[in-house]
Amino acid sequence: MIPVIDLGPYLTGRPGAFGATAKALGRALEDVGFFVIVNHGVPQALIERTFGEARRFHAQPLDAKLALRMNEHNNGYMMLGRYAVWTSDVNANDKPDLNEAFFVKRERGPDDPLVRAGRRFAGPNQWPQNLPGFRESVLAYTDTVDALGRRLLPLCAAALDLPTDTFDAAFAESQFSFRLTHYPPVAAEANQFGIAPHTDANFMTFLAQTDVPGLQVRMPDGDWVDVPYVPGSFAVNSGDMMQRWTNHRFKSTPHRALPPVVRPRYAIPYFMGPHLDTEIACLPTCQGPADPPRDPPITYAAYLDWWYDANYNAARQRDVA
Repeated sequence: MIPVIDLGPYLTGRPGAFGATAKALGRALEDVGFFVIVNHGVPQALIERTFGEARRFHAQPLDAKLALRMNEHNNGYMMLGRYAVWTSDVNANDKPDLNEAFFVKRERGPDDPLVRAGRRFAGPNQWPQNLPGFRESVLAYTDTVDALGRRLLPLCAAALDLPTDTFDAAFAESQFSFRLTHYPPVAAEANQFGIAPHTDANFMTFLAQTDVPGLQVRMPDGDWVDVPYVPGSFAVNSGDMMQRWTNHRFKSTPHRALPPVVRPRYAIPYFMGPHLDTEIACLPTCQGPADPPRDPPITYAAYLDWWYDANYNAARQRDVA
């Protein structure tokens, strides 16, 4: 069962709510790695406006989208059927996924230290010039969801019996990826998906829910179940960085998206990760003589280099007739 967690008592400072919410969050991350949050504080009008921007972007002619073709920073437009999570150890993914998407990272100016250093994934975003208000709406949404994610960090730390500020420095300037995805209602071949079974590379993912079904989670018993639709909620899951940091105590849970049947599905997942130079090493409360670290330390930048080159190689976006 995928739990539903009410953040309202915690966010409003109700006595005892911090401990109770941290306990519920920790149990969800240990048992399933997926949960649904309600009363999260993100205005529904902002969510709806961002879904509208996803529809507006993908309604453009293909030529307009190709002018923003995905670059080496994984920013920009990715065409339908040009990628899958080939590195997945969940499923033998041998066919491209049936979605198109537009990617945005943290907005950085030319004087930003990472930009000046020429760091990958810190390069400038690509923005459509013919969609007034698009950039402003998208950045308002990413700022708001990033703030929500940072409100959950003390809960994660407390659930691991760590000081509540354990993750604060790593996420003071998160390295996020935001994706506006369009799943058209097209026929799939055998072993083909809207998004094939995979785990996320980041720390935690926030997906505003819609009433068009598609997202499924592989439960610990191996069964695939639909994520329950709760109006006005976010589906949240932990990713590979959470799993590595916690020595696999918190799960990076496999999930997939089925192609929609009648009407298109739009998704706006926010993939929250730490600063690029953060070292992901097993936390002290997640190891012991009988439970040594399972993964070697790695920087988030190094993990992203490997993961994106294997799954989202930008060169695949360039061979367009």
